[in-house]
Amino acid sequence: MATMDHHTLAFTFGLLGNIISFMVFLAPLPTFYRIYKKKSTEGFQSVPYLVALLSSVVWCYYASLKTNAVLLITINSFGCVIEIIYTLIFIIYATKEARNLTVKLFLAMNVGLFCSILVMTNFFFKGSLRVQVLGWICVFISVTVFAAPLSIVAQVIRTKSVDFMPFNLSFFLTLSAIMWFAYGLFLKDICIALPNVVGFALGLTQMLLYAIYRRNGKKGIVVDDAIKVDVKLPEHVKEVVLLSTLGSTTSCEVQEVLYPVDVIINVNHDHFNQKEEKQDDKSKTEEHNNM
Repeated sequence: MATMDHHTLAFTFGLLGNIISFMVFLAPLPTFYRIYKKKSTEGFQSVPYLVALLSSVVWCYYASLKTNAVLLITINSFGCVIEIIYTLIFIIYATKEARNLTVKLFLAMNVGLFCSILVMTNFFFKGSLRVQVLGWICVFISVTVFAAPLSIVAQVIRTKSVDFMPFNLSFFLTLSAIMWFAYGLFLKDICIALPNVVGFALGLTQMLLYAIYRRNGKKGIVVDDAIKVDVKLPEHVKEVVLLSTLGSTTSCEVQEVLYPVDVIINVNHDHFNQKEEKQDDKSKTEEHNNM
């Protein structure tokens, strides 16, 4: 009965993880609709989608070697399809330089690296050892992907602004990490559970920072007493769209996706006028002393 309960719980959490991860995989759709409408990738990068694709493919391979891991295959199969679509759209509308870089990265990472993993695990390891080695490779990739949004966390702390970090995405990523951690726990698979501990901690940190800094408005940057640079941030400056699922989806929205930033220079004319008046007074004083 206890075994049945464990399988039932694993299936329940895995199903919930599929639903949440499915929504997170679709999070970049507005980004790609924007690319399609403007026929330009603007300042977006393809790396997050390529990394997400690699992660999904490796997890599919891992799940295919295990028993009772169908829910890992379903979500990561969907991840493979959607990330390929994202990458193709990027290639179509990217500049020649960005397109060439994307193709080179795809060949090196998604073809070359995955083929290396495939060859290594098939020829150098057998049976259960192959599954263990592949599992730890998956852990390494997932932890790397989960760690990527730390740059966004650092930026939030530095700027005291959460404009770079949408709360909804952080919330769903945290929820996804909880579901997949529980799934791994009930399957007694440390390779599934472990990376989601990192994901949960990072998601919790993001939400905590959001609670601390959410009341802060957009602030200008003072370059000089006389010049204030107001940085007008668009709706999403950065998206965390690195979707690495153990089924888990990681905040890659460590996509570093950058929108163009409008910078407006406000010059304090009064300050300059005061400086000019002071210089005139100083000149008159010097002339008077010379006389």
